[in-house]
Amino acid sequence: MLRGLCYSVISAICFGMIAVLAKLGYGLGLTAPAMLQQRFGFGALLLLAWLLVRRRALLRPTPRLLAKAALLGCIYLAQSSLFFLALERIPASTTALVFYFYPVAVTLLAVPLLGQRLDRCALAALTLVMAGCGLVFHDAFLKGLSGPGLALALGAMAVFSGYLLLVQVLLRGEEPLRATFYVILCTAIGFTLWNGPGGFWESEPQRLGLGLVLGLVPTALAISLLYLAIERIGSAWVSIFSTFEPVATLAAAHLLLGEEVALLQLGGAALIIAGIVLPNARLLRLKTSAS
Repeated sequence: MLRGLCYSVISAICFGMIAVLAKLGYGLGLTAPAMLQQRFGFGALLLLAWLLVRRRALLRPTPRLLAKAALLGCIYLAQSSLFFLALERIPASTTALVFYFYPVAVTLLAVPLLGQRLDRCALAALTLVMAGCGLVFHDAFLKGLSGPGLALALGAMAVFSGYLLLVQVLLRGEEPLRATFYVILCTAIGFTLWNGPGGFWESEPQRLGLGLVLGLVPTALAISLLYLAIERIGSAWVSIFSTFEPVATLAAAHLLLGEEVALLQLGGAALIIAGIVLPNARLLRLKTSAS
């Protein structure tokens, strides 16, 4: 149990480093397409190496899975681009907190599209998350942050919300790790077509090193640990501990980038995390009672 919880928290920290690493990449003169090409390209290569050693059978896809992965890869390309472009204009901490509005969007979209029902617990969770996002946006307006930057972060959140709903529909019955590898591979191919193959081989060691870190930490390592955690403790517990991701982003942005974290942001982050934990904690309680 303890090992699974550790895997889950470390995975969330790895995912939470995306915004901070992107900011560091901009400081080194890298462009958004180049960083994204390196992130997904090196991530796909590292996952390929892991699968070759541990689970080689997962490398045999069906034509249907490849078609699904290509579609999802195109959407992932759009979402990642919007997220990185937002980071050019607004702080990493604000971008991450705006992006974490997606649980609300997914829940609201799932009602008409997937027939999901909203109970009192879900409504309470939505209220907490919306209140938290309200504090984040209020803080952003007080600081006079870039309107286009906030719009890009909202766009990334909206596209990611649709992406999650589509994943739920398209990947039903597919082996998760196999599907994840091919979605990442298709996304890497998309960014390579956009940016050209030369983006993988930066002449400056610092730029190449950052690309490798992007491929390793928030991509290959984060996803591998996520699946190890799910295998050991189940998705419900993992969902709860994954809410550590925006906290990790806030802390890393403050420590590594020197970004100021306002009390409004901390309050907003606390409400967002509470809103995400609430329904998952209820689900765990119901499962424990049933057992």
